[in-house]
Amino acid sequence: MNTTLSLGSVQTCFKKVVCLFCSCLTSCCRCQTLRRARERSTLSCDCHGVLHEGGLVVVTLATARAPFSRRAESRTTCHKGLKRRPVAMGAVHAKTMDPLPMHGKDLGVNPDDLMEHPEPEPDAKQEILENKDVVVQHVNIQGLGRTKEDLLGYEISDVFNAKNLIDVMKKAHIARQRLLRLGIFKEVEVLIDTSEGADALPNGLDVTFEVNEIKRLTGSYNTMVGNNEGSMVLGLKLPNMIGRAEKLTFQFSYGTKETSYGLSFFKPQPGYFERNLTLNMYKVTGQFPWSSLKETDRGVSAEFNFPVGPTSHMLKWEGVWRELGCLARSASFAVREESGHSLKSALSHTMSIDSRNSAIFPSSGALLRINQELAGFTGGDASFFKEDFELQLNRRLFWDSVLSASLWGGMLFPIEGKPSCIADRFYLGGPTSVRGFGMYSIGPQSEGDYLGGEAYWAGGLHLYTPLPFRPGRGGFGDLFRTHFFLNAGNLCNLNYGEGPRAHLQKLAECIRWSYGAGIVLRLGNIARLELNYCIPMGVQSGDRICDGVQFGAGIRFL
Repeated sequence: MNTTLSLGSVQTCFKKVVCLFCSCLTSCCRCQTLRRARERSTLSCDCHGVLHEGGLVVVTLATARAPFSRRAESRTTCHKGLKRRPVAMGAVHAKTMDPLPMHGKDLGVNPDDLMEHPEPEPDAKQEILENKDVVVQHVNIQGLGRTKEDLLGYEISDVFNAKNLIDVMKKAHIARQRLLRLGIFKEVEVLIDTSEGADALPNGLDVTFEVNEIKRLTGSYNTMVGNNEGSMVLGLKLPNMIGRAEKLTFQFSYGTKETSYGLSFFKPQPGYFERNLTLNMYKVTGQFPWSSLKETDRGVSAEFNFPVGPTSHMLKWEGVWRELGCLARSASFAVREESGHSLKSALSHTMSIDSRNSAIFPSSGALLRINQELAGFTGGDASFFKEDFELQLNRRLFWDSVLSASLWGGMLFPIEGKPSCIADRFYLGGPTSVRGFGMYSIGPQSEGDYLGGEAYWAGGLHLYTPLPFRPGRGGFGDLFRTHFFLNAGNLCNLNYGEGPRAHLQKLAECIRWSYGAGIVLRLGNIARLELNYCIPMGVQSGDRICDGVQFGAGIRFL
């Protein structure tokens, strides 16, 4: 299915390059024969240089009075060689597509690059549009199946506002990224060419987006790393269900401590992908050995995500039926008291602003995340107000080292005199928070079972440096960092009949802290592994410590 948005058609191809200045053909930017042009970040032959925007476009230009035929040859691929293309200056042949020599004195040299190319004869009919005003007359979309045309109109409409060729290339690149972001296309190619036809303007351009839609049903199998937990995930997905980037997903996860399955429906607002609605149904069964507790949650939720300036917001309602039980017969009486069924209905809001250049190994930027949760206002057994925050600052130092500081904190206020549930409290300690202590093994406990607390804070100071002597620099070695840290924190229950000064005094008492060093490994841009040698300090009665080597894996670290 082909779609044309009334105003014109530009053709940009990822598979062949035509020089803007002399119209000669060069090789595909995906092939080795454009090695030198790629290194210069250009789209040109050996004689000229033109701005190349991130692997975006192959531009073909000629005068309106002497147009060349592009329809029959516009789909020539680089893998089988480029066909010659008639232009106003006559026939010009593409460079050879033979592989480059891999040894000897001609290592990496293309024979065509050694040939002397005659200077093209000037042609008064040919116009160079790089710096001249142009008009995007038409934007075509080819390859649509079930996708609705109005959805794509929002994503590519800005191309019409381009005023010159470079601007067209940049805006077409942005439009391509927006189309890929929808998650409904396997690939998107952009073609830019001069306008043709009776209504063609001398400076008119046509833009064509060639899309390849994702299948109606896709499956996935992968592994996922949580906070000191690994899991296997199986998923089925129905992308672009109704034609406007909706997505229905079923996911089953089996992990070391948690098993879950759920069904979710995702719907973005056309033209504002960051503004979206998600509906969920799920069942989660988890084990918490530090509390001798197991929990089964069956629930539904609805969340709305939207940006406001530089901040991102999420509004969420969740209704969940919780079943708590003892994980072992040796569970303490305090844990047995918490066993049974409860119904929680909660409204929550999360605001975040993230300027970090990486979520796993940031070298600059900051993160601020604030979360509020109100339970009981819309029904249910649980009644409380809960607030917590996360702050992280990163600064690059000398020799590629990075200094990072982080601070966490939170408080839970029971409402209507009801005691808080063990499943709603905060937990602290372990390789992802205060290192040198056991997993969630700081604070109130009963007979060896940790019960969590209603208030906590934790802070960390970290120094990340490259590996000594930089082995594997520029490759595998860049996935590793040496790590020096200082952590501190406290978790307790507060008497809310006392004033804020008494609360601060209690949080400042019995501070647990630790220091140490280790190695950090980045797993893609989603998780990381840590192997640290920890020295815990400020240990209190009942705390479980890990003095020495401690291993941690997760996506969120103090």
